[in-house]
Amino acid sequence: MTEKDENIMNEGTAEENLEAENNKSSDKKNQKRWYIVHTYSGYENKVKSNLEKRIEYMNMGDKIFRVEVPQKTITQIKGGRKQEKEEKIFPGYVLVEMIMDEDSWYVVRHTAGVTKFVGSAKKPIPAKDSEIKKIIHRSTAQTQKVEMDVKVGEKVRIISGPFAEFVGDITEVYPDKAKLRAMVSIFGRETPVELEYKQIQKL
Repeated sequence: MTEKDENIMNEGTAEENLEAENNKSSDKKNQKRWYIVHTYSGYENKVKSNLEKRIEYMNMGDKIFRVEVPQKTITQIKGGRKQEKEEKIFPGYVLVEMIMDEDSWYVVRHTAGVTKFVGSAKKPIPAKDSEIKKIIHRSTAQTQKVEMDVKVGEKVRIISGPFAEFVGDITEVYPDKAKLRAMVSIFGRETPVELEYKQIQKL
């Protein structure tokens, strides 16, 4: 093989490498990722609805795929009645799965209620897939936080566990753990007992 032939081959290889690199960066650029959008607090579901309408109206379904407001179910017990409500895991934030380019950025950024992307003004930072999986899992998990309007000094009836049917006076409340401590009269002696909200009923 002559030196000229080698040079031609090397040039071809260099061009192929450059093309492969360009394709790689193009693939990376056109990759769908999750981005976090900051919204006015209390407007998360409204932003989700507005954005989904804009995606449909502006035919952006091939660039913006999912809009999520992570929520968990809270069980409240008020006046002896059980009520369920949805509570946002990250108030003020909405998750958007999208391919980021100028058009998709414009559609999301100019949706009513959106204040900014997480990241710099011109360069939103995609969230890590592992973080998004955790967030989505938290919002679909069946574990429920129980809220109850109980106060120190109130009387409660224990409805389950070893002290079922006993009545106690609340001495401490731990709302973050959905537990409380009550003094229960057992064989004529006041005994402190720790109970979960689901084990008691207000009198």
